[in-house]
Amino acid sequence: MKIYVLEKGIVFSGKAWEIKQKLQESQHHYRYVNEWITDVHQQTVASQRKTV
Repeated sequence: MKIYVLEKGIVFSGKAWEIKQKLQESQHHYRYVNEWITDVHQQTVASQRKTV
């Protein structure tokens, strides 16, 4: 399964049961997709700061 986090959305690629399971897991951490996107982008920026 692959997950692509874009600036304005998330794209899932995989089997239906894998996508459903991942959505159920993320439901416990994030209420909205926007929160998930923001969190991923913040983690990316933080990791880039460490390498510079």
